[in-house]
Amino acid sequence: MTDIVDPRIEEYAEAHTTSPPAHLTEVADKTRAHGTFGARSGMLVGALEGRFLEMLVFALGARAVLEIGTFTGYSSIAMAAVLPPGGRITTCELSPEHAAEARENIGRSPYADRIEIVEGPAIESVSALHGPFDFVFIDADKSGYASYLEAALEKLAPGGLIAMDNTLWGGSVLDPDDTSDDALAMRSFNDMVAVDGRLVCVQLTVRDGVTLIRRADDPGHPRRG
Repeated sequence: MTDIVDPRIEEYAEAHTTSPPAHLTEVADKTRAHGTFGARSGMLVGALEGRFLEMLVFALGARAVLEIGTFTGYSSIAMAAVLPPGGRITTCELSPEHAAEARENIGRSPYADRIEIVEGPAIESVSALHGPFDFVFIDADKSGYASYLEAALEKLAPGGLIAMDNTLWGGSVLDPDDTSDDALAMRSFNDMVAVDGRLVCVQLTVRDGVTLIRRADDPGHPRRG
């Protein structure tokens, strides 16, 4: 992944962010050491973004969280730490290999009772869920981002927030010579969201780019207890 932020700044920011707990560090180390994941270990949200997601869930007072793209469970475990009593995370994963690894990691965490993995195509999984969800984190195949966003909007609670990961795609969004499917999909998605009158969005240079999205006509909500 091409560095979006100067690596020295990234290291400084991580050093001045509350360190992840031991169970998350174990998940990260285990994922990076996994023999079959290889370069896919870069799909981990990492310590800085994991803490960022946790902070968003905490600030929202979210009780119901939807995640599209589980990988090995790091982000679910990070967010689960700040759920209020009775709070739940539903995370959707297509890959049986990733789902199996995530189940093991989540089962070893303190939050196994707060996280449910739904295996299968995400659009089908989300359509079968009741919702509504206070926070949605989407980190799955980039060609599906537009469809995932529409599915998430249908299940989003009043005052809810959606976070889309990897929206700078290693900087390739600025490279017209990169005509790979993922780069084209990400540029198209970003352009679409920026002019969609239904939405208010902000694109952040956190790791590989995180775009936060809410409904433009959402009046918000009273602070959740």
